[in-house]
Amino acid sequence: MVNSSSPELLRRVVVLGTGGTIAGRAASSDDNIGYTAAQVGVADLLGGIEAPEGVTLEAEQVAQVDSKDMSFDIWQQLARRCAQWLAQADVAGVVITHGTDTIEETAFFLHSVLAPSKPVVLTCAMRPATALSPDGPQNVRDAISVAATQGARGVTVVCAGVVHGGVDILKVHTYRLDAFASGDAGPVGYVEEGEVRLVRAWPQGEALPATKLLGTAGVQWPRVEIVMSHAGASGAVIDALLLSVGTEPLRGLVLATTGNGTLHHALEAAALKAQDAGVSVIRATRCVSGRILPKAGDALRDAGALTPVKARIALMLELLG
Repeated sequence: MVNSSSPELLRRVVVLGTGGTIAGRAASSDDNIGYTAAQVGVADLLGGIEAPEGVTLEAEQVAQVDSKDMSFDIWQQLARRCAQWLAQADVAGVVITHGTDTIEETAFFLHSVLAPSKPVVLTCAMRPATALSPDGPQNVRDAISVAATQGARGVTVVCAGVVHGGVDILKVHTYRLDAFASGDAGPVGYVEEGEVRLVRAWPQGEALPATKLLGTAGVQWPRVEIVMSHAGASGAVIDALLLSVGTEPLRGLVLATTGNGTLHHALEAAALKAQDAGVSVIRATRCVSGRILPKAGDALRDAGALTPVKARIALMLELLG
């Protein structure tokens, strides 16, 4: 995995594994959906992948989960490991192998708490490692190229040759190999035969006070739930959340709204009741593209261009801070 005869010129790219489809196995090579995720170790995923010239690869298994089961504790551990590796002078960047289901949430979380001056590149696969034609190896190789690129910075996601910003990334398809988009912002760039072609600036995060997460064990994450507005909606779900017994009290509520932040009147009434009871309430549109444009007299604040799942993370971090 080393393509240089000059050790003094070598830089490291650290690859952190968390599981996902990219590490999945199926009983048959023609089965791309009936697999078990998170079966192959990250060191094995790197087998046969050559690093760019002057770069060495180092693997570390942080977690081994199906990303639908991603947890706050793994997020915290990932952020801590990224910060520790990036602080080492010879580390050019970090790559994270991840499942596709929640990769946009992990990317947004890391963008929010790290604001790295070096690249943190998440990558994934839509087919398991045992597929007849797996997409994981090329995605990993592309992610390593991004992580080793001079001047690269911030949190990005690389899949199917496209570089997406950690704030903008959206999973927009259930099955195809190119399952992601960047909404109105568009991609950061493309990886073409190992070379990165930028079409806009690298993302630059602004770390929140929640960077204390990097050094704190046993963080008590605030409970924030998402409720969707739809035709025929009622306030019953919100009322039930407020009355939950034997669980962590509700601290925040994200409303997945229709259109430009609109809500069914019954759901809005329940949300205002929750806000009066001390729950932090925020609106985030369920539309794939666009942002909520605020207007005078809005009783509930909005999350701008953030999707409901990203707005939930932002609100959790706000409540922690």
